[in-house]
Amino acid sequence: MCRLRALRTLVPTCLLLVACQPSQQVSTTDIATRAVSVVATTSIVGDLVARVGGDRVAVQVLMGPGVDPHLYKASEGDITRMASADLLFYSGLHLEGRMTEVFEQMARRGIRAVAVTAGLDRGVLLSPLEYQGNYDPHVWFDVSLWARTVPGVAQALSDLDPTHANDYRSRAAAYAEELNALDGYVRAQAQRVPAAQRVLVTAHDAFNYFGRAYGFEVRGLQGISTATEAGTGDVQRLADFITTRRIPALFIEASVPPRGIEAVQAAVRARGFSVVIGGSLFSDSLGTPGMPEGTYVGTVHHNISTITGGLAGVPSHTATQ
Repeated sequence: MCRLRALRTLVPTCLLLVACQPSQQVSTTDIATRAVSVVATTSIVGDLVARVGGDRVAVQVLMGPGVDPHLYKASEGDITRMASADLLFYSGLHLEGRMTEVFEQMARRGIRAVAVTAGLDRGVLLSPLEYQGNYDPHVWFDVSLWARTVPGVAQALSDLDPTHANDYRSRAAAYAEELNALDGYVRAQAQRVPAAQRVLVTAHDAFNYFGRAYGFEVRGLQGISTATEAGTGDVQRLADFITTRRIPALFIEASVPPRGIEAVQAAVRARGFSVVIGGSLFSDSLGTPGMPEGTYVGTVHHNISTITGGLAGVPSHTATQ
């Protein structure tokens, strides 16, 4: 019998642990009489699956509030949870880049891993030059784009649990309608900010889809991934940009340490201009479960309120000098 050994967060060890797990085959008859066991990588994906699956799914999320998926490595406990699941959901587009091989190994053992972005038309995705031919994975910042992932989740659950396929499709249709209304709300709120002030400065380039959808110019201190820290030159260039454009606020992110943005704020101050930190935005994860920001809809409301408040000159209650 293969004994699980302590992980030191190295992928090869994770793959060894996967190989130690027994293969799993799910009976459609069995699955119809119990909740579908789902493991989701991020809280954003987990919320999506829970909304479509309803009480038919029991969702476990690997990455909690404030966890950066760009840097996340699977633990021994993660491997055990995934090996025991009926179905895995992940965001895709290399967001969870360090877990790709684990998903592949799980699939070989009969546990399907579904990228919720797999069904998106590649023509609507962004592919910045600095991302070396890959796509920007932060599609959820365009609510209308995130709504397009809903049918694929419903289909994956229906494939596994055909007895309840109509239930999944019904919930998916209702949630897609809710997201379309939310998209309209965000567009209306964005208009509160004068066009010249619609410049969003954040810790990393996660908000490009938001900018394209809602009419904001977006600048990030770091690139699309947080794997490489910003250098002094990055801080100084961003400070020059903020000072020249007279941008009133910049924003920290819940899943990225604030020191980079705080360094930019200090560099701007040294140039004789004052910029406030307009609040904290949720980028790669949701907020605390049980709170309004613990859902995708709640984080979207929080983010647009914080952004418009900071940039329109009326900072939200989270703003700091």
